[in-house]
Amino acid sequence: MTTRLFLIRHAQNDWVRTGRLAGRTPGVHLNEEGRQQAEALGRRLAAAELQAVYSSPLERAIETAQAILKHHPHLELQIEEGIREVDFGKWTGRRLRQLARTRLWQTVQRTPSRARFPGGESIREMQMRVVEALERIAGQHPGGRIVIVSHSDVIKSVVAHYAGMHLDMFQRLIISPASLSIIALHRTGPRIVRVNDISHYECQTG
Repeated sequence: MTTRLFLIRHAQNDWVRTGRLAGRTPGVHLNEEGRQQAEALGRRLAAAELQAVYSSPLERAIETAQAILKHHPHLELQIEEGIREVDFGKWTGRRLRQLARTRLWQTVQRTPSRARFPGGESIREMQMRVVEALERIAGQHPGGRIVIVSHSDVIKSVVAHYAGMHLDMFQRLIISPASLSIIALHRTGPRIVRVNDISHYECQTG
């Protein structure tokens, strides 16, 4: 019996383009481009036999999940704290170009397993938190197809975990807005089926 995790990053929002770290900032919503991306994703998954849809509690993730649920009215959105964005602590809301001048930025990029955000969590703690949540969710839906709407670094850490990659290599992964990554959990071990697939809207934007 194989359980499939459909890992989805929330769609585009204005913070992505401003060079600021949104983190857990409340009130960050999808912009027009993001809504179009989410709608394209919803259409792509319309025929999928989904058993559950889980979302991070942040608005941009919930709005992306709702675009999927439009095609699956028999399902209810389930909010999961365990897949929430990284707690960036005092880095939240700051400009990336300013953060890039700090020593911690170099650690985050080169040896993220050693990085802890000031007043927030470490990247290792985030990975453990999310993997634990996904294993629990998978256990509740054996053999099912489960949508998980979360955030870039969260999904990168999950893909790295199930691929057997050291956390220090997770920055090599790209997880784009409204992208689809699929991990199959089988009794013989996990399989990486798809990573960062944006074909549902890439063809529309060129």
